[in-house]
Amino acid sequence: MKKLFLLLAFCSLLIPCVEGQVKTFNLATYNMRNKNRGDSIRGNGWDRREPRIVDLVRYHDFQIFGTQELLIKQIRDLERDLPNYGRIGVGREDGMEKGEYSAIFYNKDVFELLDHGDFWLAEDPTKPALGWDAACIRICTWGKFQLKGTKFKFMYYNLHMDHIGVVARAESAKLILSKVREYEEKEGLPAILSGDFNIDQFNDGYKLLANSGIMRDAYEIAKIKYAPTSTWNDYHVSGFNGKDPAVNRIDHIFLTKEFEVERYGILTDSYASTLQPYSIDKYEEQGDIPMGRVVIARTPSDHYPVAIKVVVKDAKGKKNRK
Repeated sequence: MKKLFLLLAFCSLLIPCVEGQVKTFNLATYNMRNKNRGDSIRGNGWDRREPRIVDLVRYHDFQIFGTQELLIKQIRDLERDLPNYGRIGVGREDGMEKGEYSAIFYNKDVFELLDHGDFWLAEDPTKPALGWDAACIRICTWGKFQLKGTKFKFMYYNLHMDHIGVVARAESAKLILSKVREYEEKEGLPAILSGDFNIDQFNDGYKLLANSGIMRDAYEIAKIKYAPTSTWNDYHVSGFNGKDPAVNRIDHIFLTKEFEVERYGILTDSYASTLQPYSIDKYEEQGDIPMGRVVIARTPSDHYPVAIKVVVKDAKGKKNRK
């Protein structure tokens, strides 16, 4: 019996305590660009890009990630090719399948989905509608997740702010903060917010979030940063028109104080494309119209993904606010 006790004691030193150890997970935000004919004509069709995006997600091990602009056909393609991921989110136009999504994908081996929902970035967030001076209907998808093997729970919000409405972006930021506060008061849960905000870090709308005392920009608090270019590339491998890479980060990740960020990266993955001459008339059957016969480098989307390694200091739940 004494020998058995000593053996168990020795093994306990080799096996880390799951509940008390520092836990990390990989989170990303990625505007994957909607499927449209114009992109296909220029050789950036979804059928060409989607396999590259799937490979990128797998290689960089995105364990949970927010997407922007995807349509239902694209959503289904990713669900088919990423079978170990769950997905939440609805189409912004009707709350079902019409229009672009701000969907969240999560690795079902890593996270348990406890609850989820959607609200619109508008005066009445309960139904599809244009908000303030917005040019498009905009939506935010949220999920309540638990990190498997721990008691740690958190909220994750993902959105795509309007590209025109200045008032809409500012009011959307205020709405998001109110939702984070609401769950803070209701359940005491920490929160993460990601998305394409269509504003850079110098914009007043961005500052509403970054200086709120509630959310912090992952870029600002990351211990290691890899940001060689802007987050919007407009399908230019070197970044949009070769501008200063530090100027226009418009895709952001914000976190409440319960989280730390070990690494932050704007991932500039590209792929080689051999173009073959096709007729534009073949668009409907091919879904992609490369022009000419030349090998070039392409990006999987007109945005680069932003990826972070999130650190949860104590996965037992002691960091939860309630």
